[in-house]
Amino acid sequence: MKLTASMMITLDGVYQGPGGSQEDTRGGFDRGGWVAAHADADSWPWLLEWFERADAFLLGRTTFDIWEPYWPQHDGGDAVSHGINVKPKYVPSTTRSSSDWQNTHFINGDDAAVEAKIRELKAQPGNELQVHGSGVLLRWLLERDLVDELNFRVSPVILGEGLRLFPESGMSHDMELVESQTFPGGITILTYRPNGRAKLEDAV
Repeated sequence: MKLTASMMITLDGVYQGPGGSQEDTRGGFDRGGWVAAHADADSWPWLLEWFERADAFLLGRTTFDIWEPYWPQHDGGDAVSHGINVKPKYVPSTTRSSSDWQNTHFINGDDAAVEAKIRELKAQPGNELQVHGSGVLLRWLLERDLVDELNFRVSPVILGEGLRLFPESGMSHDMELVESQTFPGGITILTYRPNGRAKLEDAV
């Protein structure tokens, strides 16, 4: 399976709390709910097609904790909500090993054990192992060159505060642009393929 990651993000790099004011209030964050104002019906077919390609999901613990109480109560039978509920969900965790949510599998152990399990999942036949949100996990995956494709859904918003996907200090990455698309509400989809470390050159 190809490991693909999707991240909703603002123009200033914030990924915290896109869906609502109470979704993720870590650090006293009170500017959640920044996606809805720019969402539009034209993006729904794109989102359905995206989730239809998923054979399984790989989720960070915070994203899983947000999804776990919500999606079982909001299964509309479509590729997004139903897919999230019934398809396998893999969650690296050092503190949890079970959930009542169907088809949930926790990956326990140290970094080496988690990496080995993810490589094992990627080696299985299928379409995509999808990561949604999960900023800390996504950075960890990129550092280990485990991401095959990275999709940003960029909202035309500057929040001024909140957790940023890429902090001021970290590993560099070069990205090859695969596809881009802008919807009427202003959200831009940018799809990249990781291409090693950043190429640093002096301008001629």
